[in-house]
Amino acid sequence: MLRTITGALLVGLSFSLIQPAPAQDGIKGWKPGQGWGWIWGKDDEVGSLNAMTDATRLAALRQIKQGAVYDLGALYDRTSYKWPGHSPGEIMTFRSPEGTKRQGDGPAVKASAASNGTAWHSCALFISDNVTTQIDSLAHVTTGPDNHWYNGFTEGEWGGDFGPRKASADTIPPIVARGVMIDVAGLKGVDALPGKYEITPDDLSAALKKQKTELRPGDVVLVRTGTLRYWGEAGADHDKLAEHDSAGIGMASARWLIEKHGAIAIGADTSGVEVPVPPGSPSFIPVHEYLLIQQGVHILEFHYLEDLARDRVYEFCYIATTNKIKGATAGFTLRPIALR
Repeated sequence: MLRTITGALLVGLSFSLIQPAPAQDGIKGWKPGQGWGWIWGKDDEVGSLNAMTDATRLAALRQIKQGAVYDLGALYDRTSYKWPGHSPGEIMTFRSPEGTKRQGDGPAVKASAASNGTAWHSCALFISDNVTTQIDSLAHVTTGPDNHWYNGFTEGEWGGDFGPRKASADTIPPIVARGVMIDVAGLKGVDALPGKYEITPDDLSAALKKQKTELRPGDVVLVRTGTLRYWGEAGADHDKLAEHDSAGIGMASARWLIEKHGAIAIGADTSGVEVPVPPGSPSFIPVHEYLLIQQGVHILEFHYLEDLARDRVYEFCYIATTNKIKGATAGFTLRPIALR
């Protein structure tokens, strides 16, 4: 049984819905020249991360030789730079020590305040689910007149007032995999790539050769542009970040990483991972459509790679877990780590 997707970017692509493809190099589901796709069954919400197993996680953990931890999360606050299509965030004190005592909310609070002064802080958040270090869910991007996303889930059937009800961020499993950082800025000998620079397969191949690093099916691949060297404390210098943030991979590199090398997730140190396309293109985010919708591959954005680049750490164990908020379209304000 085959399900065929049609549309500007999807014409001619079809994916088996019966069984995952045979394993390649011990990684189930991936086929050279094809990648992943809609192969995990008609109800699947996980995509290529289905390829993780106890064996692949154990192999990833064997990357750890020293126990050193690299924090790949960027600090967020209300001033932080973001992709222009997302809302700003606010962190608001909901309860304060002074407020709880003045309000006197119940006998327990009154008694505690009177005896030893105990109170608390709590905050209410108004925040986009696509800010700072994040992982896009497979429901994040839609295409076609029916607004479908990965595996053919449509807005008409699976949308809702409280977030998409299929393939939202809460379905993303904990990720434990071999991670590879490809330092394209280092290859070019620049602090950061210029804006709108398209990272090509030749760039990726040359950087890997310089690093003496090989990609393997099942890797999480992180591409360094150098953008986040200008993040500072919390990304307040919007002009400087915007100067470099639009550097990224194009379709050729996305296909190269998926169809030739079997990456299970692709990320970068920018807000969008991909390079902008020329005006009039069929899609303004073709790499997102290809990865999230066609291939079922999650996208990792705003990963802080400067410490890895400084120490020339190109291979590591990558670990990331998402906020378990049902219906969210991305795991946001994350703190993934690289262990070497």
